[in-house]
Amino acid sequence: MKIFIPGNWCSAVTETFAEIDGLPDFSRINPDGIEKAIHELLATNREEVAGIVARASANPAWDSLVAPLEEIDDRLTKAWVPISHLNAVVNTEALRTAHDGCLVALTQYSTELGQSLPLYEAYKNLRSSKSYDDELSSAQKKVVDNALIDFELSGVGLDEQTKKRFADISERLAVLASQFQNNVLDASDAWTRHFDMSDSLAGLPDVNLAIAAEAARTRDLDGYVVTLEMPSYAAVMDHAEDRELRREVHEAYVTRASDRGPRSNSFDNTEIMTETLSLRHEQARLLGYGNYAELSVVKKMTDGPAEIKAFLENLLEKSLPKAREDLDELSDFALEKFGIDEVRPWDTRFLSEQLRQEKYAISEEELRPYFPLEKVLTGMFEVVERLYGIRVQRAVAPDHWHDDVLFFEIFRERDRIARFYLDAFARPHKQGGAWMNDCRVRRESGNFLQLPAAFLTCNFTPPVGDVPALLTHSEVVTLFHEFGHGLHHMLTRQTCAAVSGINGVSWDAVELPSQFMENWCWQAESISLISGHWQTHEPLPEALLKRLLEARNFQSGLAMVRQLEFGLLDMALHTSQSALGPLEAMLDVRKRTGLVRAPEYDRFPWAFGHIFSGGYAAGYYSYLWSEVLSADAFGAFEEIGVFDRPTGRRFLHEILETGGSKDAIDSYKAFRGRPPDSSALLRHQGLITT
Repeated sequence: MKIFIPGNWCSAVTETFAEIDGLPDFSRINPDGIEKAIHELLATNREEVAGIVARASANPAWDSLVAPLEEIDDRLTKAWVPISHLNAVVNTEALRTAHDGCLVALTQYSTELGQSLPLYEAYKNLRSSKSYDDELSSAQKKVVDNALIDFELSGVGLDEQTKKRFADISERLAVLASQFQNNVLDASDAWTRHFDMSDSLAGLPDVNLAIAAEAARTRDLDGYVVTLEMPSYAAVMDHAEDRELRREVHEAYVTRASDRGPRSNSFDNTEIMTETLSLRHEQARLLGYGNYAELSVVKKMTDGPAEIKAFLENLLEKSLPKAREDLDELSDFALEKFGIDEVRPWDTRFLSEQLRQEKYAISEEELRPYFPLEKVLTGMFEVVERLYGIRVQRAVAPDHWHDDVLFFEIFRERDRIARFYLDAFARPHKQGGAWMNDCRVRRESGNFLQLPAAFLTCNFTPPVGDVPALLTHSEVVTLFHEFGHGLHHMLTRQTCAAVSGINGVSWDAVELPSQFMENWCWQAESISLISGHWQTHEPLPEALLKRLLEARNFQSGLAMVRQLEFGLLDMALHTSQSALGPLEAMLDVRKRTGLVRAPEYDRFPWAFGHIFSGGYAAGYYSYLWSEVLSADAFGAFEEIGVFDRPTGRRFLHEILETGGSKDAIDSYKAFRGRPPDSSALLRHQGLITT
């Protein structure tokens, strides 16, 4: 049965944004109707906002102000999120045009609300009213307090001329972010390398050769095709014996959307990046901040950029000795086994994989047959059932956007509490990487409780022929990571959308639940649940498990320094007072982090979507900050037992169910009983032994 979005809407809106069982009817989303429907929806919202302001100005209260605003915001979100999602996972020219054609209008609408003095005054009056203290729950108070901060960060206090400039910048930044991501996607899709014979791909495992053969067939070619989709790129960098091939693929990958490489200037992000950084800096200055990083941290856990830099520099100091040891070991191995006298970036993954096999007698490809996707999913769901008392089961999606999409429902006892889609495999015209996004947020409206729903998106190696999807252990970790985000969104108990799930959570704490889940990929008790040979169903052999766990911190120093390089680059770009460009900033940071000499053509920042189109601007450090939290949080289980139900229930109650209704540090202290201790991260990474 089709259920349409309620309200007095025009036919274009109801037709475009139809629902089935409370979820998007993806097949009814016609790119030709998107722009018209979104503009008419925004017009309707503006009329309703005007009425809300008029009614709330006399007597601001939750039910007259916040609740109806949440209603229309949820309506817009439910309309836009499926469009944005489809644009990322089944990108077409028509859909992209429609998507990008709405960005300015959506940003204008958001800025109008954020800069509305009448709305701001209404919230301030509610904040100072007797009902705020007497009638509002702690979660509702947090919603109001957060909204006041958002108004101020939207420029509500600026004069009219400055407001206009602020709004213009916001609109332009939205367009630039989309253009940046489009260029990366197009550049990734544009490069391929065709081979007639498999000999040219010596070293690649059979599963990756089969994928390369399938990539050729889909292009009406014989032989094999290598692409920049992650399974293909990673296979070459990890296994290809031909060093020149690795260099060629590496060059194509790290020059995507730049002025260098085989597709130089075709999808160049140079001007987009320069303009983005300049506009962010200007916007921060308009609000009275010295730089964009100072603005960014206002709603984060940290006190300011200085604290972030000190945190990163401290980790770098502790990581460099281990990283240098790792590189020395890799260099000795490279010279002895392959006659390579200098390790270069296109060598590191290949050499690491070869050294891992020699040192620990284990490789990702040896592990792959033991991690079929279906078994990993079944085991992962059992892990969370043991920890949190929930049940996940397969279901039939009301509608979906691709035949590979899986659909699941989550139950607490007999009650269905959430649903989610899993789009697991890499394919052309799909954005790279892995992420979770909300499809529906948990919220209460009158007597109706809207259940949360999520999109989980990955880019794993797809099934080939009769062989099912088999994951590397690294891909298993990625799946657990994204499911952790999904649990944060779906297990919330909050009924106010603005603090439900990940909403309202400090950005540098939002990675806590995801990185926390990764720990169960490294425990013998849970590995037995998620592993089973795809043919024999035998669990991961004890000897192989032992070697996997022994190799956990293999080359961890180099890996940590690489992450620190990303974080330090992000902060350099967003704190520089001298308009330091991306290339100059990268080279400056690499004076301290670049242990492996990079080639002149390296333009990694040109595809650094996290900070130019993914919401992590001046926030990439969050991954490492959250790793401190997640490692320390997992320590509570290490002390008692990795499936200790009371500890799991406490994490569920204090972190996952709480969402953004409390400050992140208060939620953490409520779970752990104390502030976080960074020593757990250093121990987990093998940087200290005690």
